[in-house]
Amino acid sequence: MTYCGKRLATLGTVTRLLVIQPDPEDPPGPLGDWLTAAGARLDIVEPPADPVPADLSGYAGLICLGGAMGANDDFDHPWLADVRRLLASAVTKQLPTLAICLGGQLLAVAAGGSVVVGDDGPEVGPHLVAKRDLAWTDPLFAELPFMPDVLHFHSDMIDRLPPNSALLAAATRYPNQAFRVGRCAYGLQFHIETTTELVLAWARDSPGEAEFARPGALTADRLDQLHADMEETWRPVVGLFVKLAAGELEPAASVRTQLPLLGH
Repeated sequence: MTYCGKRLATLGTVTRLLVIQPDPEDPPGPLGDWLTAAGARLDIVEPPADPVPADLSGYAGLICLGGAMGANDDFDHPWLADVRRLLASAVTKQLPTLAICLGGQLLAVAAGGSVVVGDDGPEVGPHLVAKRDLAWTDPLFAELPFMPDVLHFHSDMIDRLPPNSALLAAATRYPNQAFRVGRCAYGLQFHIETTTELVLAWARDSPGEAEFARPGALTADRLDQLHADMEETWRPVVGLFVKLAAGELEPAASVRTQLPLLGH
């Protein structure tokens, strides 16, 4: 079986993707619509009600969404270990992967990075992130604007990226905002799959975290504008991800690990 950069697991012109949804309060939302419009078929798994597949046979790509739990909360959510194993397998097999918020944190841990509670408190609300140099040659990120709009709603942060990873977008408060592991596994610390109604529900359910948003950032009007901007910015990236999974887009070049110079 071949993976990244090769056509696989397609049904006619439909590319089959496995979607892991760790939390019922974070569904695929518009992201699911963008994926299917680009030609993907989604198989959605919602643990613990649904068992996490033992392997990725038959899938052209993997999506892992967000959730309220932490990436290492195995005591309360033992199935998280199965999700991390699946993400680690995707990295090893070079299966195109898109992991969002908690998903991005799970990807980081699964590939050898680490996640901790953010020292500066929760990061919540509409924000901008900035592309890093490697993003300009990345097959998914190259055409993004320099400072794309994103939605944050998290308390944990990725404090160490995995080996063999490339930082694609950063922010001042928590630097590791978007990264790629290997050639085609992507992690995002932010959300692109939300709706205004969903974010308002999160704010009602988590008022302590919502207090960290900028004044006026979590109003319906502001969130409506944010989601319109995010669709314009991120829908093309999602379309490119489907092309990557279908073997119609070349993956990124391998990351070259640089060792520190000695004797200086």
